[in-house]
Amino acid sequence: MTSPADPPNGAGASGPGLKLLAVTACPTGIAHTYMAAEKLAQAAESLGHSMKVETQGSIGAENVLSDNDVSQADGIIIAADKDVDRSRFIGKRVLVVGVADGIHRPERLIEQVRNAPVYQGDGHEAQRGAASAASGGGKGRSVTYKALMNGVSYMIPFVVVGGLLIAVSLALGGDTTSKGIVIPDDSFWKTVNDIGSIGFQLMIPALSGYIAYAIADRPALVPGMVGGWIAAHGELYDSEAGAGFIGAIVTGFLAGYLVLWIKRVKVPKFVQPIMPIIVIPIVATSALGLFFIYVLGEPISWVFERLTDWLGGLTGTSAALLGIILGLMIAFDMGGPVNKTAFLFGAGLVSKNPEVMGACAAAIPVPPLGQGLATLLRRRMFDDQERETGLAALFMGFFGITEGAIPFAAARPARVIPANMLGGAVAGAIAGVASVEDNVPHGGPIVAVLGAVGGVPMFFVAVVVGTAVTALVTIALMAVGGGGRGADADARADAGAEGGAEAARAAEAVSLVPSPAGAPVLAGVGSGGGTGAASGAVAAASDATASEAVSVSAAEPRGGGKAAAEADAAPEAADAAPEAGGQVLSGYLTEQTVKERLAADGKDAAIREMVELLAATGKVADTAELVRAAFAREAQGTTGLGEEIAIPHAKTDAVTAPVVGFARSPEGVEWGASDGTKARLVFMIAVPEAAAGDEHLRILALLSRKLMSAEFRERLLGAADVEAILRVLGEIE
Repeated sequence: MTSPADPPNGAGASGPGLKLLAVTACPTGIAHTYMAAEKLAQAAESLGHSMKVETQGSIGAENVLSDNDVSQADGIIIAADKDVDRSRFIGKRVLVVGVADGIHRPERLIEQVRNAPVYQGDGHEAQRGAASAASGGGKGRSVTYKALMNGVSYMIPFVVVGGLLIAVSLALGGDTTSKGIVIPDDSFWKTVNDIGSIGFQLMIPALSGYIAYAIADRPALVPGMVGGWIAAHGELYDSEAGAGFIGAIVTGFLAGYLVLWIKRVKVPKFVQPIMPIIVIPIVATSALGLFFIYVLGEPISWVFERLTDWLGGLTGTSAALLGIILGLMIAFDMGGPVNKTAFLFGAGLVSKNPEVMGACAAAIPVPPLGQGLATLLRRRMFDDQERETGLAALFMGFFGITEGAIPFAAARPARVIPANMLGGAVAGAIAGVASVEDNVPHGGPIVAVLGAVGGVPMFFVAVVVGTAVTALVTIALMAVGGGGRGADADARADAGAEGGAEAARAAEAVSLVPSPAGAPVLAGVGSGGGTGAASGAVAAASDATASEAVSVSAAEPRGGGKAAAEADAAPEAADAAPEAGGQVLSGYLTEQTVKERLAADGKDAAIREMVELLAATGKVADTAELVRAAFAREAQGTTGLGEEIAIPHAKTDAVTAPVVGFARSPEGVEWGASDGTKARLVFMIAVPEAAAGDEHLRILALLSRKLMSAEFRERLLGAADVEAILRVLGEIE
């Protein structure tokens, strides 16, 4: 009898006919998700197998695998750099690898999945599959990176909701008193503040819980969250301050790896069904909680007490030195024991020495304001979610909520924490030298607005200078270390790990990310700053049509692969293409925006020539601004993608509607592509700032996908005239 996990009869080591499934996902859900899907589907087709690929992109899961798909599957490949629910694959052969393996080693994965371990539902076999694939040379994201990013992504909504509700309630319902900004107990705004406080209290458990979840799946969620709650509540281990987000990161990883260790314990079969829902959560939660309270809690409490005593001995030193030390401490852990030590020290001296609290008050808003400012100055260094969080951080910083910077510090602590500390030290020093006073135990510009600060001008000078220092140092450290998490940075990381032209082709020139409202928008274009786009091949974007395209039928042509199938279909496609003067790519590219031969012999001149080509449509309101925006985008990293392709692009209100141009250069234009090829096929894309529509993204996805075919590129180069070019491009539809 054949088990559900066994290959079908006749599907031997080299026999065709396997029914395979795949799930692809990357942390940002942009280029690599769809490139891996396309590569896996192409590899399966060329090897004579059928494959359906579910993509878990930034706009949600598409081409979702049904129960019927899973029941008939001979194997499942999960190529992902973030957590993917595997519970639906119990009893099937499951191979878990990084998304980069899906892009660069699809054929190998298809061979490996034949002998992959059968997933039993506890995560052991799939984890071993991941380890085995990694040892084979794959360069997916590390478990530590994926777990940390998973925790940060789930924590951000709690930070934003909690912080903004607290800030609004303080602004509209707070009164300045000797005890700080107090909201009357019987006030409506006290209720709003309490709701925000709940959100803020939950952010640390969420960070810890979802770090643990990413490591060891659902059984680790409860111990991770409970551990995070314990870390955030110092009263459980006799500390006036909790361990903050640093403690939550510690408990998250401890919980995750503790659960993994417990999973490896052999237990009788009758106990196995209750292991993930009863035994593991209870044992792990109890062990972690007791360990943190009785082992880690004591050192945290000791550090808090010693720091307080040390600060007490500094009150007779220079105001500048004390301000620097307080600023460093305030900005270090943003609500943790070091921060709370400095804050409580200053709050305790409000009535006797308000200058101490003045230095604290100036440093308190610097981390969130600085990180928020950094997201505005260099937008491309940050992904869409971080840019939204940056705006919220600016608002929280105004109201003295230092925790608004925690998502940034948790995501890249080695770059953000030093920048925060430097800015906090500068702000504290300026406030100390200027003898700024704060008469309430609270910080941020709000206390000055409400009249609780003495020396208001210098207080704002301290805050502004400290904020600028933090923002600029953050940008500098990210630029030096390649710390951007946007799509371009994500691509650079994979390209650096893999090396060679194939890895470079994993980068994305035109990337799709979710907008705040959930609607997809075009990112990676325009004139914002950043660490630069990596060179790479064009990646498929996310849309329903693109998702359907990666489901390959076993009945499709096998012998020559996708290129052969496209070649066979070329005459029919040409017949179906629009006549000259028609519109292709949903009207974004017309006869007006096609040029048979570029006159330019350099990149800058080519961009100017392409802008003039787009201007002929009447959709370019300011050609000089469009040129500037395209140059600014190019300064962040070349849009020469290799394979003789370049796609300069800009997102700017210099255009009134989306427009696409195409031109050929027989000699090629040096565009700085990583594979050394000159650009002979040049597409230029320009969209207004507000442009965000599924149809537009669909066209970009189809264009990206089509350009991956060498045969298509050859026919585009060989087209005799503009009419023939339009016929070839018309195949994209």
